[in-house]
Amino acid sequence: MTGPLRPAFHEGQVLAAADLAATVGHARAVAARHARHLHDWGIAEGLELVTESRTDPATDARYVEVIVSPGLAIDGTGREIVVDSPVVLSEAGFAEVNGAERTTEPYPVFLSAVDRPQAATGPASCASGAGTTRVEETYQILFGRLGDERLVADQRPPAVGAVPADPPARWLVLLGFVQWTDGHFTDARADARGVRPRYAGVRADTVAARSGTLSLRSRPTAREGEPALVLSGEDPPSLVFGLYQGDGSVSPLMTVAGNGNLTIAGSLSGRISAGSVLAASGTATDGMLLPLPSGVTPEEVADGRVALHVYVTPRIPPSDAGFIVPAETGVDADRRVRCRLRGYDPIGSPGEIVERPGAVDFLVLATVPTTNGGGAG
Repeated sequence: MTGPLRPAFHEGQVLAAADLAATVGHARAVAARHARHLHDWGIAEGLELVTESRTDPATDARYVEVIVSPGLAIDGTGREIVVDSPVVLSEAGFAEVNGAERTTEPYPVFLSAVDRPQAATGPASCASGAGTTRVEETYQILFGRLGDERLVADQRPPAVGAVPADPPARWLVLLGFVQWTDGHFTDARADARGVRPRYAGVRADTVAARSGTLSLRSRPTAREGEPALVLSGEDPPSLVFGLYQGDGSVSPLMTVAGNGNLTIAGSLSGRISAGSVLAASGTATDGMLLPLPSGVTPEEVADGRVALHVYVTPRIPPSDAGFIVPAETGVDADRRVRCRLRGYDPIGSPGEIVERPGAVDFLVLATVPTTNGGGAG
């Protein structure tokens, strides 16, 4: 087993083309391994599908011209794919792949790396059969058929020490989706069928800020009203979650101070602590399931982490025709209300007793026992 070979030179050495190619190859391999293993592949900048409205002069039909904006992607082999100027998607290229389709479903658009050898330039070579002296590291845009976006997840990176392939191995970078009607593109979008473009990331167990403040945000640029997380090592240290303001500052919604104190702008909900009590109240009719207090789950009740205490009182409606009394009032093990009322009208229907569903006022208290165990009350 050997590691990567780095070319070494000495005075008076006669250099062959292979020596110079090895120098370039070593640098390419180092860059590819760095991109492949210290980063997650995907779109690093730009490469959005942009639309511009157009009209077909023959039919007056409205359609869109779809343009791939300039940008940079890193594929799963560690290769950079640079699109240095806007590219208009080819309708003929799409029709060649999907022209016979008749559907309004979006079709995937991919970017892939390609090498194009360039003809030799400059003074003629002394050697016979001189080849190319440059290779253009360029790209191709590919149209997929319906469902081909799933192919992206099936791609597998090369081995750990693999050098860049010549020609490059095909790796699909999803740019988005287009819709097609009667010979033209009609729309472009970023996601379809639960799949969207993948963006480049970083693999790191430690992220250190040189300025003493580390910020995390959900977009490349700060936008008013969007979230941010700011870890500050200044005196006193703090961790702040909040929303960006128009001036670029962060309005705190939650702050953890250096001494552990927590300050929040909204309400706090979640698992209740030992000894605390949560309540829910209201009115329910016969057969209804009583709600649990906010923050309490059925699993916590079932395994005894939270004890329930339920109180129900029948609601006796006013009546000018006889008497109404509760016949049954209670709650079963599933918190389902059972309420039946009996009515008797000694004047209108003497001797007849009528039973009907009723309603209750309820109070559900949830408590966390201070010792292990517990149950429903």
